[in-house]
Amino acid sequence: MYTTVNEDGVLNNYPTDPQVYCAEYPAVWEQRNYVIQGAIATIFVTALVLVAFVVS
Repeated sequence: MYTTVNEDGVLNNYPTDPQVYCAEYPAVWEQRNYVIQGAIATIFVTALVLVAFVVS
């Protein structure tokens, strides 16, 4: 950890900065996987709601 002392004798602790990087647009196969995951999640939530209505 990097520590400095100013003229008043106060310690200043500076956190380390994380490495910054730019996000890249997802590839076609990644987009396809996201669509499949979204469809599966939608079917799962719909099934849960339907089961809740049937049980109640």
